[in-house]
Amino acid sequence: MDKTESFWDKASKDYDKSEARFEYIHNMTRANSIKHLNKSYVALDYGCGTGTKSCELASYVKEIHAIDISAEMVKSARRKAADCNIENVHFSQATIFSNDYEHGSFDVIFAFNMLHTIDNPGHVLKKIYELLKPNGLLISSTPCLGGKKSLLVKLQMYLVKVLSKTGAIPISIRQYRRSDLDRLLGELEFDIVQAEEIFRDASSYFVVARKT
Repeated sequence: MDKTESFWDKASKDYDKSEARFEYIHNMTRANSIKHLNKSYVALDYGCGTGTKSCELASYVKEIHAIDISAEMVKSARRKAADCNIENVHFSQATIFSNDYEHGSFDVIFAFNMLHTIDNPGHVLKKIYELLKPNGLLISSTPCLGGKKSLLVKLQMYLVKVLSKTGAIPISIRQYRRSDLDRLLGELEFDIVQAEEIFRDASSYFVVARKT
């Protein structure tokens, strides 16, 4: 088990509690996402965490394949789905670069609150582009920590920076601005269908992008 996987395994225990204060952003993200879904869609939830979004969106699509690198996150997600009697979400421990899915497999791919935590976002977005069907949708929300943020979030980011340098947090937190994410999507010739900055302590960039 590598350090990143171990970090997210430990984080899974309190993950839902830590996300609770961003409920407004999560609610807006869910409402915006639903507008672009269809009962015939097969979806991939990349970096599904404890499965909250997969469970919330399950009734709006045909099925969801939900993946995360953390075995503990996946265990929590499976329990959550079972408690809600959700049967069309399939959780597995995997990365987006696993060989489980062929190119052009998905109508929609979700990437919620995770693009700022990965080492090579351009590489990941290229893989997402390949896995989407023609005219398929990427639906994403990403904290824009390089933009406007509250004093509390500024202090938290300073602490994260210190802990990252000491190795206590083995992931790099990218401080994106909206323009950075637009540039990454533009390099892959995604067409932006909807884009909105949602603010609550920090900006979260919600975007729906279509594979051309």
